[in-house]
Amino acid sequence: MKRPKVLTAAAAGAVALSLGLSACGGGGDEDSGGTSVSNAAVGKIHNASEKRGGTLKMATSSDIDSTDPGNMYYAWANNFTRLYSRMLLTYPAKPGPEGFKPVPDVAEALGTSNADKTEWTYKLRRGLKYEDGSEIRAKDVKYAVARTFDRGVLRNGPSYFSQLLDADGYKGPYKDKNLDNFKGVSTPDDYTVVFHLKDPFAEFNELVTFSGQTAPVPQAKDKGERYGLHPFSSGPYKWQADYQPGKGGTLVRNDQWNQSTDPNRKQLPDQIQVIAGMNQDELDNQLLAGQIHVDLPGTGVADNGRKTLLSSADHRKNADNAPGGFTWYNPINTAVVPNIDCRRAMVWAANRDAMWRAYGGDVGGELSTTIMPPNIEGREKGTDHYTKSQKGYTGDVTKAKEALAKCGKPNGFEVKMVYRSDRLKEKAVAEALQESLGRVGIKLTLQGYPANTYTNDQFGSPAFNKKENIGIGTYGWHADWPTGYGYLQAVTDKKAIVESGNANNSEFNDAWVNQQWNDVVKVQDPAQRAKVYNQIDDKYREQAAVVPNVYAKSLLYRPATLTNIFFHEGFGMYNYSTLGLSG
Repeated sequence: MKRPKVLTAAAAGAVALSLGLSACGGGGDEDSGGTSVSNAAVGKIHNASEKRGGTLKMATSSDIDSTDPGNMYYAWANNFTRLYSRMLLTYPAKPGPEGFKPVPDVAEALGTSNADKTEWTYKLRRGLKYEDGSEIRAKDVKYAVARTFDRGVLRNGPSYFSQLLDADGYKGPYKDKNLDNFKGVSTPDDYTVVFHLKDPFAEFNELVTFSGQTAPVPQAKDKGERYGLHPFSSGPYKWQADYQPGKGGTLVRNDQWNQSTDPNRKQLPDQIQVIAGMNQDELDNQLLAGQIHVDLPGTGVADNGRKTLLSSADHRKNADNAPGGFTWYNPINTAVVPNIDCRRAMVWAANRDAMWRAYGGDVGGELSTTIMPPNIEGREKGTDHYTKSQKGYTGDVTKAKEALAKCGKPNGFEVKMVYRSDRLKEKAVAEALQESLGRVGIKLTLQGYPANTYTNDQFGSPAFNKKENIGIGTYGWHADWPTGYGYLQAVTDKKAIVESGNANNSEFNDAWVNQQWNDVVKVQDPAQRAKVYNQIDDKYREQAAVVPNVYAKSLLYRPATLTNIFFHEGFGMYNYSTLGLSG
């Protein structure tokens, strides 16, 4: 197979610029071949095999936010960690909607609750072992949850447990080594874990399922921030040596893992090599040539790779273009841009067509009307308050200027816009917004940061945003679980704002919305909860705290040598826990 030419930095910049306003008149290749890919790994398992052996090669253009299962939040990281970690519950290794339903993992069954759903109990499977042969015990799950309370050490992961568990005042085991002082979780015996909540919460099984924060951690093995360099394995693979940030690491078989206890993972390759920090164009080139097997972030090939893929019938046979369950959008920081009319001016001026094209047009997704994507239970289409979710819509300059006059900035204003520098699509979105907002005098100074620090130390840090005058950024979100709570709470609730790893990048703090999040947990009827979630989505957009963009479709490529591959709806990308190689 001929190896595609790698773009130079200058050429890559030219491609990104071509996706701005100059692309609005139509043409371009986003409509060519978008429906001609095979989609053979969507809704079914492709190339099923039990063949063992070989080295599976995975790569990312940046780095993982952490290899510590309790300290990660990217969907691909939670997908990847299942290779060496087991949790209380997990998503099943199944294609289609079944993949988004909780199943037991370390637990022997789903959790059961008391009558008012303030107490959830999980029974552990007996005989499950770590990589050293020692048995997994309930106290290890309790400790794993306890350590998530210290955001100074575990900065990246979700904060649901610290918000919901009845453990106010607890600061985590690094400040208080006596685990008995953590009252949010109790362990009546070695195989029982009980969670104690402040308020009823009917979706607790779903919460427990989505992340690695219940992956058991023996207290004696924990090294705080350094634990992520060599997590203690409970899954089919273990780390051969310490993970090297910015470079990668190697996973080898864990001989203490037992396939008979784990239907959601396989142990087929001899080893798995992870390469971090690879240039995205080079990664796409090697992926298309079969030299790399998996692009870990799962967001699809970039512009240059997309053109190469769609122009080749052989490549299209090995490609999938499924709706990923992500929404790509642009949060406006309401603390940096507090005046709603100034924010409205930003939304009015946004060129939706150029932003859509930056993600690849039809191949990249559908113009969004809401922040919640269509696969969320009970989600309604919503209302376009300021923009039009239609092809060819380039913004409304007149209304943007009227809004600027109302906010006392008739000549515009200046803020910084950030994006993930290793994601070329996000760079193109930022450039499209810079050009379109510039038409009304809103000057965006663009700055890119690596994906592995972006959601923690830059756009995910309220202090950093304030200091650097960051008014808007690129972002994407996939449901933690497929309800409005699992999608919206982390991005719109005041309680979800944290010092680092903050997903509420708008710093959205609306009194009505905050009250709804307090009250909705007590509502038992899922349909009634869904109504509230739709109202919150509408309020978030009506307050101009966000510029909507697209419901994502990722153009994914799978080399022909990959086996047991399928698109997993729970992660919005290929499933990583069952992959093998045919040769």
